[in-house]
Amino acid sequence: MNHNTLFLSTCFDTIEESNSDDQARVWIRKASDAKIDLARFVADRRGKGRATEVVGFLKGSFNLGFRIRFEDDGPDAIIRFPKPGHISTVFLEEKLINEVRAIEYIRQNTTIPVPFIHSWGLANESPQQLGPFIIMDFVEGTLASRILQKPTDDEQQEIMLNPDLDSFVLDKFYRQAAGYLLQLSRLEFKRIGAISKELGDGGWSSSRRPLTYNMNELATSAGYPTDDFPTASFAHASDFFKHVAHEHLTHLHTQRNLAASPEVARARYIARHRYLQLVDHYCSAEDDAGPFIPFCDDFRPANMLVNPKTLEITAVLDWEFTNAMPAQFSYDPPWWLLLADPGSWVDRNAVQDFRDLYEPRMEQFLRALEAVEGEERWDDRGHDRRLSVRMRRSWETGRFWFNFASRKSYDVDTIYWRVLHDGGDAAELLDPEVRAEMDAEVEKMTQLREYREECAVRFPVEKVNERE
Repeated sequence: MNHNTLFLSTCFDTIEESNSDDQARVWIRKASDAKIDLARFVADRRGKGRATEVVGFLKGSFNLGFRIRFEDDGPDAIIRFPKPGHISTVFLEEKLINEVRAIEYIRQNTTIPVPFIHSWGLANESPQQLGPFIIMDFVEGTLASRILQKPTDDEQQEIMLNPDLDSFVLDKFYRQAAGYLLQLSRLEFKRIGAISKELGDGGWSSSRRPLTYNMNELATSAGYPTDDFPTASFAHASDFFKHVAHEHLTHLHTQRNLAASPEVARARYIARHRYLQLVDHYCSAEDDAGPFIPFCDDFRPANMLVNPKTLEITAVLDWEFTNAMPAQFSYDPPWWLLLADPGSWVDRNAVQDFRDLYEPRMEQFLRALEAVEGEERWDDRGHDRRLSVRMRRSWETGRFWFNFASRKSYDVDTIYWRVLHDGGDAAELLDPEVRAEMDAEVEKMTQLREYREECAVRFPVEKVNERE
């Protein structure tokens, strides 16, 4: 059986996703109706200038912001809420607190431009109990992704790096981003977890559990049992990766529509058990006990503002799901160099096309990083410990793909079969007890009658046609 030809792409639970969308729509209507209260509230928290108008909305995948103007000469302000439904209700306050602490830490310890936070609070402090909130300055600028992307008339088309972009533009952007990633790579924590302030001395630590992008995806789109997520930080990278393997496997057993056929079920079963076996191969023994480095899943051009005239980055936004993580995540070359998510290339079985386009941009980025490293004459790190060298090694060894699969339960199967699998019968590589359980697990995964009946009631054909 050729696993490359199987349909293993992202497959959300339609019912869970619809529930999330419905919850988000109800909340957005409530928030929009409260905009006058929000403007007054922001003015009060800002402490100066009467609010004059709500200028507009800033809608992202996970958040909704209201831009508010004031009668003084100060900048506009944003009050931003995580959207219930698109953020698991279990995580709403935890996510916001983590982001606030991450921004504060980055402002104190790097030169990365982040928005100034005037105030923040939990749901019980917000107008009409709308939810946890952050009030920050509005920063002028154009999204870097708009400057770097290939022009298109179709808003639904996947954003791609413009192949005709002036090399000067890309060099200038890469050099700034490389400098920021280099600064982050020099920051160290003792545990894998959310960045937080200790009571008493106010020092920084990572003693609370890491809240990741993947955890939120599973909670909102797979019906994953949230009680099964980690409850504490990790002292070793290997322990973290083994828990990730557990998440991948629990996802396999939880999401009812993850496998529509025995062939797909078997392929996913093998891939996720093989991921667990690959932990010892790809987890860096050198960095297993730390130090651990701040890592943001969403550090990318779509979350960076630039001055369109000077190309200077004016703000790096959206630090949600930032944690102190295994150092090897920070030692990967950036996944966003083509703007499009690498997982989308793997989904359509175009890994070689991705490599052909990605590698020249990676080399261009690494040259920019080497230039930044060369300016730091005080740096006494050996050549092999330079970030540029580590990034190139990650790509050459395939660790880049293992790390990416570690952060994406919905991509782990395609990445295993189309990138990490090195030929032969993968099932024979599984432990005997795992092989013995495979047939029974495959049968469970393909018993979809209950799910399909529920979908038929929830989404009858006539309603689907109405939506279209």
